[in-house]
Amino acid sequence: MMGRSRFLASLAGAIVLAPGLARAAATKYAVTHTDAEWKALLAPDRYVILRQNGTEPSFSSPLNTEHRAGVYNCAGCNLELFTSDMKYDSGDGWPSFFTVLPHTTLRQADYDLPGEERTEVHCARCGSHLGHIFDDGPAPTHLRYCIDGLALQFIPRT
Repeated sequence: MMGRSRFLASLAGAIVLAPGLARAAATKYAVTHTDAEWKALLAPDRYVILRQNGTEPSFSSPLNTEHRAGVYNCAGCNLELFTSDMKYDSGDGWPSFFTVLPHTTLRQADYDLPGEERTEVHCARCGSHLGHIFDDGPAPTHLRYCIDGLALQFIPRT
């Protein structure tokens, strides 16, 4: 992972992607669309989150209080990412999960906030930005997948 000082030094000249960013940028996704197609497929608020790495306001998602059994799919390509059994209330204002279904997400460094390194979570099928992952979650993983509600589509179990 590129250190903060090395990253900031890269701003003086050409921007250099951290190794994780370079891998993510080169990833070939199973679901691809042009930017114009994504704009036509997604509502404007979802487009900003999924395709431009935006973040919805905390406590704005109805998925925060979703307690039914079901699955949470990527709003960009419908890939199953999380189950209701993985969800917990972290109190941070976004839907939170302590783990993810296998082989469904990719991670990359996020340097958008000066002085803070975070790790972004992206859909492995379409590359959509889902949110961030932190190491302050509950056992057994101690992970907190902090996911934008607009990045997800909840499918209740029937």
